[in-house]
Amino acid sequence: MTNSNAEAGARIAALRASHDHFRDVAGSLTSAQLRSPGYPSEWTIAQTMSHLGSGAEINGLIFDAGVAGEAPPTQENFQAIWAVWDNKAPEEQGPDSIAADAVLVQKFESLTDDQLSTLEFSNWSGPVDTGTLAAFRLSEHAVHVWDVEVMLDPSATILPQAVETILEIARGLVGFAGKPGPAGLIHVTVTDPDREYALTLGEKVSLTDWDGGDATGELGLPAEAFLRLLYGRLDPAHSPSVTAKNVDLDALRAVFPGF
Repeated sequence: MTNSNAEAGARIAALRASHDHFRDVAGSLTSAQLRSPGYPSEWTIAQTMSHLGSGAEINGLIFDAGVAGEAPPTQENFQAIWAVWDNKAPEEQGPDSIAADAVLVQKFESLTDDQLSTLEFSNWSGPVDTGTLAAFRLSEHAVHVWDVEVMLDPSATILPQAVETILEIARGLVGFAGKPGPAGLIHVTVTDPDREYALTLGEKVSLTDWDGGDATGELGLPAEAFLRLLYGRLDPAHSPSVTAKNVDLDALRAVFPGF
């Protein structure tokens, strides 16, 4: 197995772990729980799960097109999937989302070594390989599973097996997720896994490896919490101990309102 195949395999294994955790967290929710608020203020828990279910089907279409060497699905295909899920009752959205998610994970797990190294898929970001497609799905999946779990257990954290991969994906999302604000360069140090980043703020926001320089502030926190900050999910009620020097955490939260 090549290094790229090993990386893809590790990401698929993490996607399996995230699915299994999703099933364990949400597989036996009551009707009242499904209809109760999710972490995203505009969604119930069932609607959050529905988002994962429709996303599984959309990724399944992208996956199947890549395996068959066919044209990727269209926006019309996506709209049709969303319409079906939007019309489901909450008591259907919950279990159906777990079932749809299982199907997608099984698709990834069915790939041969040759397919892992040669397949190309077309998603919203353009052509991607198997490992990248799995990573994008994992970055969405693990965060939204947290959106469900934290409403049942306020101490919940994002699945540890997913954190390192999502950190890699987050680099490309920061420019999209971050909003313009006061200029600054924050030296970010995270643990589990241990990493150092340069978070640049201003008209454009970026996240790169720390290579020294004059920082305007310093921030230290667990990697899992840093991810939730970037995804707009590090509110005061769900924040671990954070070390901040010349950094206004509330102002930083405003830069990353979530998506």
